[in-house]
Amino acid sequence: MNILYTLNDKFVPQVGAGICSICENNKQIKDINFYIISYGITINNKKKMQKLVKKYERNIEIIELENLNKYFNFNFDTLGWNKVILARLLMGNILSKNIDKIIYLDGDTIVRGCLGELWNLDMKNKIIGMSIEPTANKKRKEKLGLKEYPYYNSGVLLVDLKKWRKYNIQDKIINYYKEQNGRLFAADQDAINAVLKDQIFTISPKYNYYNIFDQYSYNFCCRLMKPLEYSNYIKKDDYISSRKNPIIIHYLGEERPWRKYNTHKYRNDYKKYLNMTPWKEAKDEDGWLLYFTCWEIFNFFTKPFPKLRYNIINSLIPKFMNYRKKKLKNENK
Repeated sequence: MNILYTLNDKFVPQVGAGICSICENNKQIKDINFYIISYGITINNKKKMQKLVKKYERNIEIIELENLNKYFNFNFDTLGWNKVILARLLMGNILSKNIDKIIYLDGDTIVRGCLGELWNLDMKNKIIGMSIEPTANKKRKEKLGLKEYPYYNSGVLLVDLKKWRKYNIQDKIINYYKEQNGRLFAADQDAINAVLKDQIFTISPKYNYYNIFDQYSYNFCCRLMKPLEYSNYIKKDDYISSRKNPIIIHYLGEERPWRKYNTHKYRNDYKKYLNMTPWKEAKDEDGWLLYFTCWEIFNFFTKPFPKLRYNIINSLIPKFMNYRKKKLKNENK
């Protein structure tokens, strides 16, 4: 089994917790190989990562990406996301040609169970496996040419690297991004959806479980997906069982367990595995008390009115993205 992360030094504790969660919950898997595309991870943190993986008798290869911009011959704006997210597009070239399949995980994920079933999925000759994001904005979908297709979240990917290389997917996605003047709402996630819309295999939400599944019912997600039939992709039983026992938690949004005062349903899972790593002393981000207080009040009053909640959040997302962009700019000064 091959696992890929792409990250900078700031996200090392989170990925360390993720690696630990995989090792702890997949002891029955004979071989697990971790691949890290690093964008400035310190030597000290690289050594800690190697030590952590060695403890579980697994393998790790850390590949330093010294100049991400050389792969993009145009200006781009990731709208508040660190540009390291784009590194996953390069996996076909950067990773050894002997690697023909990989599970990519965002750095803000924790694994709570065995990944064997995901790894062995028959993707029906598709290039990539992804989980549907049923709350995706319809106007954004139409701009991406997805009126008749679902929109997928790219936090968890199962990738057939043979096909990825054979059909030159890296260049196709980067060229699409360039055609959009390097400006897409969700950067490479939007580009992946637009370019691979006919080549995406739908995986269960239990492998990419984030907060919308706690806030919205299956029937509401079905309404959001119209005119597409959500039930053609995800059955109600799968949705319900995923809510009860998700395998991969994706801490999407602002409610993240490394921020003080968060009340994320699965915050203790993150803390559990972080405390088993060399980064167990990592301090939580401060300054979130007001945000999380307002968030709890908002959730309490809007939960009975999912459509109202959905509309309010969609109207606020651009403001959050601008805030992230300003924050990232200040951090890079």
